[in-house]
Amino acid sequence: MANWSLLLAQPGPLHWTYWVGGLIIVIFVFLFVLSVMIYGRLWFQAYMSNARVGFFSLIAMSLRQVNSGVILKSKIMALQAGVGADPTTGITTARLEAHYLAGGNVPNVINAIIAAHRADIDLDFDRAAAIDLAGRDVLEAVRTSVYPKVIDCPDPTKAKKSHLSAVARNGVELKIRARVTVRTNLVQLIGGATEDTIIARVGEGIITSIGSAASHLTVMENPHLISKAVLDRGLDAHTAFEIVSIDIADIDVGENIGARLQADQAEADTRVARAKAEERRANAIAREQEMKAKVAQNRSRVILAEAEVPLAMADAFSAGNLFASGDSEGSGGNGRSI
Repeated sequence: MANWSLLLAQPGPLHWTYWVGGLIIVIFVFLFVLSVMIYGRLWFQAYMSNARVGFFSLIAMSLRQVNSGVILKSKIMALQAGVGADPTTGITTARLEAHYLAGGNVPNVINAIIAAHRADIDLDFDRAAAIDLAGRDVLEAVRTSVYPKVIDCPDPTKAKKSHLSAVARNGVELKIRARVTVRTNLVQLIGGATEDTIIARVGEGIITSIGSAASHLTVMENPHLISKAVLDRGLDAHTAFEIVSIDIADIDVGENIGARLQADQAEADTRVARAKAEERRANAIAREQEMKAKVAQNRSRVILAEAEVPLAMADAFSAGNLFASGDSEGSGGNGRSI
């Protein structure tokens, strides 16, 4: 103790070396104690769960801005469920960190893989991570695969009308509401069409099937024929769902559109006929006026001709071509007598 006091009391480089060394040791001890306080519980949990996550790996996760608690909990969940246990190709810490840094929801992916494993659905980590990064809820997709989902057609929350309107060949309108049962197709979930496409295709198929029916009574008597015809079209192609069934929930009879159209056509034909008759009447009146004008014109010509007769007679008298009957012999018979 006396030697240390003498060394610390002596000035020079040796004195500062001991001070720096002691400070480094204190800092190291402080950092070690702090790391144990922060990561000791996580490391012990990983050790007891056989998760194979080292103490320094936990520290490195924090340096890489990765939530070590989320990664460790997810890996323990996977190991306890018996999925991804292979240390090379399974659910490793590095793959979980990579998915976390890519912005994925690691716990949701692990829960989806566990649910798929329990339901005997083939879903590996790569596909689940890809579905998650594509913006789809992979856990909800697995649940929909296990428990099919029912979609209303049309969707009352998005469509203005609560029913589909279709007209049979006899002109009677039918108002239909259908319910489509679907399950998720995990193979086509990435890039597959969404629920809106299913609703649109089913609605189009129902309207087409009713439009090809001879009578609305046929549809009301056998609504399952509509469902069968729609299912046979393969409407779930290139979609993220597989159609399980299409059920007609409600059918109501609407207007007789065919009769209304016929009545409207008859009224239109009547208007056309009235217009043509009015046109013919107007033409007849115009023709009558034209004939009256011609009669008046001919009368004026007759009057003008009658007015010219006295003038012609006067000219004949003046020229000696016309004379009285008493003067015919005296004149030598050259003129005409009247």
